[in-house]
Amino acid sequence: MTHHTRSADAEPRSRAVPAIPDPRPADSPPDGVPLPEQALPEGAAPSPGQGLPWARVRAQGGAEDRARAVDRGQGRDQGRDQGRDQGRGQGRDQGRDQGVALEGGAEPGGGLVRFAVSSHTLRALASTEPSAEGTRLVRDVRRSKRLLLLRAVLDAAPGAEAAERWALLEEAERQDPEAVRDVLHYPATGVWAEETLRRLHAPQGPPPDLAHLGALAVAAALRAGIGFKATLRPVGGRLALPTLGLLRPDRPGPLALTERSWDSCATLPLHALPGGRTALDDLDPYRAPPAAHPAPVRPARRLTPKGHKRWDTQWSGALTLLERYDSARADEIGRLLRTVVPLGGGTRSSGATLPAAAGSVLARAQAPPALAATLVHEVQHGKLAALADVLTLHTADRTPRLWAPWRSDPRPLEGLLHGAYAHLALAGYWQRAALYGARGAWAQHARVRAQVAAVLPVLRAQPQLTVTGREFVDGMAAAERTMDELPPPGDQHATARRALERERRAWCEAHPELAAFVQV
Repeated sequence: MTHHTRSADAEPRSRAVPAIPDPRPADSPPDGVPLPEQALPEGAAPSPGQGLPWARVRAQGGAEDRARAVDRGQGRDQGRDQGRDQGRGQGRDQGRDQGVALEGGAEPGGGLVRFAVSSHTLRALASTEPSAEGTRLVRDVRRSKRLLLLRAVLDAAPGAEAAERWALLEEAERQDPEAVRDVLHYPATGVWAEETLRRLHAPQGPPPDLAHLGALAVAAALRAGIGFKATLRPVGGRLALPTLGLLRPDRPGPLALTERSWDSCATLPLHALPGGRTALDDLDPYRAPPAAHPAPVRPARRLTPKGHKRWDTQWSGALTLLERYDSARADEIGRLLRTVVPLGGGTRSSGATLPAAAGSVLARAQAPPALAATLVHEVQHGKLAALADVLTLHTADRTPRLWAPWRSDPRPLEGLLHGAYAHLALAGYWQRAALYGARGAWAQHARVRAQVAAVLPVLRAQPQLTVTGREFVDGMAAAERTMDELPPPGDQHATARRALERERRAWCEAHPELAAFVQV
């Protein structure tokens, strides 16, 4: 079975700019090279190492179609609540079963063309186990969604200033495509783009921050090492340059910038975590949604040098454990995680993932064993979010009615699916850690696996699952069953199941109106 969907898709850096680690491993293919399951916009013919021409990306398709494509990812839940997506999702899955693409296409003027998600790739992702094809798909989806989002922002932005900023990005891209790609696909750029597009279409709310597009362009130009002139206005005496850090001018007012500005102004560089792949972002104003949005977690304020050192120690320890116990997951984290955003004090959650900030994890400072588990857990949320952007796995609304053993509150189907997926990966990680003799790992594995095993039948029984969603859940269940090959010693698994059954009964007593949704 093949699942069809749609996709869009040097010279040395200036010595004045601090070296930015390439977030891709050395053996990963250039992003501009078409992937086996990727189709490019009609007429685009990238060569190895060369990205898509941004001007062509900007010109394709109508503004209305592009906004609709972006909203399909951003507003999926609202659409399901209104029943708009149900028939479309079911019909799309029937078409996939027959090997037919029901949307997109490569016809002239179509704007977007399709790419395929094979059943093999879907099953590989469902298992949570790292795979080359799964990682390629996730990265491709993230790039495609980001290009759609940026294109929609440009179409909706009034005036000529946005076009001028984009022209600088295009000039930088001609000199150093990788630098520009890293700036535009930086996780915080996604948060800015979604918030800006939302504000552009809500004129009664706060104005969009279109000036940040200038900061993106300047950051790209500095990294590409090209000559340029631009004038931007710092906010609060600071100018955030994504992927670089902060400029701190010595006087208020508009700031004239050139290729020498990083040397001539006081700077606060973005902190690179040990290992060279991931940055600790405590600077970018869009590293999390603006304060106006209700959120259960908030990023920490800028850390002190002591705080950075503490993170370096914990991060190094977590990577050491990941590489020792599960090197494939350590490599996957390196490929998919661009930034870690420290969580603020008072946050009870150990970690969180924001779909808008693809490639980022919010995490609390914690001991290396806990941080390693948090990274495994949160990266799965990012993988599933990318898959759900291009495949409809279910048509359920956001009504919370299902029991999730890892939470006390009822969860909607979307939340239960995400939680089960992340905990399935955790169960596998703890099993491998236990085999290496990690203290307490067998108990962790038994507890988490029992939780996943309890909810998989409930997920499988949900009538709102699409054909594709059912295949995905079946793949999760198959991965859970393979853990029988290496069971924990003694009766730890049985003990965990008995404890979980007591918790389930207590939850049903606390939520009698939802007890029927717990039974299969």
